[in-house]
Amino acid sequence: MNVITNNNIKCTIALAALQNVVDPEIGLNIVDLGLIYQIDFDEANSKIYVAMTLTTQFCPMGESITGAVKRVLENTFTGMEVQLELTFDPPWSQEMISEEGQKYLNQ
Repeated sequence: MNVITNNNIKCTIALAALQNVVDPEIGLNIVDLGLIYQIDFDEANSKIYVAMTLTTQFCPMGESITGAVKRVLENTFTGMEVQLELTFDPPWSQEMISEEGQKYLNQ
């Protein structure tokens, strides 16, 4: 899982915080699922840009998950606004699950 970023330190902090966001249907956090593609920080405009995906385009928990991503990042980086782009290119696949996630899911 390689997350694209323009600030490695802040991205590490963001990913640690996002490990608290769990896909309730799978029971695994969105970082280990490989749902986060990019996190960029725009200090001048107090914005965080996130590109992420869901396990399927029709994920019934999609709004809940994306809302949680925004809340977690806005709480972690006080004063920053999160702009989230949901993308399905590339589409998610099980190969995107981290090694830790594979162990958790016994795959």
